[in-house]
Amino acid sequence: MRVLLASRNAKKLAELRRIVAAEQLDGIEIIGLDEVPDFPEAPETGATFEDNAVAKAVDAAAATGLPSIADDSGIAVDALNGMPGVLSARWSGKHGDDQANLDLVLNQLGDTPDERRGAAFVCALALVVPGAEPVVLRGEWRGTLLRAQHGTNGFGYDPIFVPEGETRTSAELSPAEKDADSHRGRAIRLLVPHLRALG
Repeated sequence: MRVLLASRNAKKLAELRRIVAAEQLDGIEIIGLDEVPDFPEAPETGATFEDNAVAKAVDAAAATGLPSIADDSGIAVDALNGMPGVLSARWSGKHGDDQANLDLVLNQLGDTPDERRGAAFVCALALVVPGAEPVVLRGEWRGTLLRAQHGTNGFGYDPIFVPEGETRTSAELSPAEKDADSHRGRAIRLLVPHLRALG
């Protein structure tokens, strides 16, 4: 069965495909938005990660008739009262400018002492099967933020985020290490039983 990931982010697609393969979900083929006809995508205007994930998955399922997965994820910084949150991808004012977003957070935390630099990556994941109620899941990955970037793996805020129990940033972890522990990995593993039921 084809299941649509309502995203054009190649790294998210690869991550989901790796986890589905590792879980041996036979009969499930994950495809991306580039593999279906274009349809109007509503802007992400929800107040929560869950709101945005459900809206994207509902739109995708309605437009394609396929079971659809969508996620909304970002970083919640303790010293910034949980921001950037749902604004993580456009925190600097321009959507998807990872470096500008990361630089802005570093500047905003400039005077924040190390012991108050806690943060969590958050991922809300929604699965919408046409005719059924949405399934909404959430994964969180706690850690702290460094003052400078380290590592070239990953994207977004990965180069400044050190997960709890680690000395490396999430941008220094291998894809397999990150899949095992990341916010998205945790949410996807909660999704696996639902995907298995589809297959």
